[in-house]
Amino acid sequence: MLKSLYTTATGMKAQQTMVDMIANNIANVNTSGFKKSQASFEDLFYVTLQSPGLSTSNGNSVPIGTQIGSGTRLNGTTKVFTTGTLEITERSLDIAIDGDGFFSIILPDGSTGYTRDGSFHVNADGKLVTSAGNVLTPEITLPSDVLEISIDPGGRVSGRTAGAPDSSTVFGQLNIHRFINPSGMLAVGANVMRPTDASGQPTTGLPGDNGLGLLKQGFLERSNVQIVNELVNLIVAQRAYEVNSRAIQASDQMLSTATNLSR
Repeated sequence: MLKSLYTTATGMKAQQTMVDMIANNIANVNTSGFKKSQASFEDLFYVTLQSPGLSTSNGNSVPIGTQIGSGTRLNGTTKVFTTGTLEITERSLDIAIDGDGFFSIILPDGSTGYTRDGSFHVNADGKLVTSAGNVLTPEITLPSDVLEISIDPGGRVSGRTAGAPDSSTVFGQLNIHRFINPSGMLAVGANVMRPTDASGQPTTGLPGDNGLGLLKQGFLERSNVQIVNELVNLIVAQRAYEVNSRAIQASDQMLSTATNLSR
């Protein structure tokens, strides 16, 4: 009887984790480039009272066995990298990736991070940086007298300057990167992900080449979180939590009945 208490407790813990994950998805519904997470669970080990195919005394084999499970546990959380809605902003330094790929940036510790958030700015040195001040790589430096900036779908950054207002000057080239297993990347917050051994090493190329997405200037990629789906998942997780709690109550009542038999 006590086994059911511990088994049901694993179910309640799993649903609590599910609610935590859903809450994070909903909280980031307006975060640019955010990718929702989904949880996967696995059943725990089984207590085998009788193995399937066990031979009996009359020489026959048992067609089914007797096994009692021990509950569930979190197997992992997976980032879903479907493209979010591209929203027009008409801001020249807002860049969305329409398709597969990441921008690369230099983090404060000198390492390379990757992001889908294309809301860029210009720092005091004229370099393109993220909202957190991380420099985009390869570095794009704009002159101080720049009048307008144009970024084509292939990633070429050009524009007009006060010194040459009638001609277009090329300022640099944007590359994007893809991973064979983007779900294996480590999310560290601030719209930044780090590569791991599970994600593999990035493949770098020009936008539009070898399956990489194209760039769209004046757009931002919104979160791919679907509020309706998350609310449905939240209700399911809540009901599953309630049912598990009722199973604990039932086990407790049965224990109470067994205890009172001696009275």
